[in-house]
Amino acid sequence: MATRVTATEGISLLYESHWAGLVRLVWLLLRDQAAAEDVAQDAYIATYRNWDRLRDEEAAVAYLRRCAVNGARSVLRHLMVVRRETVAEAGRADAAGRLTAPSSDVAALMRLDGDQLMAALATLPDRQREVIALRYYSDLSEAQIAEALDISPGSVKTHAYRGLRALRERMEVSA
Repeated sequence: MATRVTATEGISLLYESHWAGLVRLVWLLLRDQAAAEDVAQDAYIATYRNWDRLRDEEAAVAYLRRCAVNGARSVLRHLMVVRRETVAEAGRADAAGRLTAPSSDVAALMRLDGDQLMAALATLPDRQREVIALRYYSDLSEAQIAEALDISPGSVKTHAYRGLRALRERMEVSA
């Protein structure tokens, strides 16, 4: 019977083999490098804290991915709330310097983002974008995606089909 590695050893091994891919996965969901690194780091911390509950390394990798996707969702929800509050504040008649155009950093990012596929991917609903990123970027099976997102394999198929169909339509329109 093989001896179980400690949490510190296990996280070190996971970090060496999965850090870059996990950050890229989260970046695909958030499109923000610093936030992607923060979310990935938080996923490792959560995995470390729950190490004793995990059966083996495969379970640890799945748990790590799930934590990363959930962390990305939290960041996106937070950004939506902040955006909503900013718009509400800017829309008030007494708001100082009411916003009439995108901020300079948003405008610069929009100019830098010339990749049509990434732009089209960003317009998909969160679940479709998550499924497509996990399937075609991380090359996970439907079962692994279902486990990472805590949904059924049938839902994975549905989200993948709808997301790919929407991407095709958006790419044809922009071509």
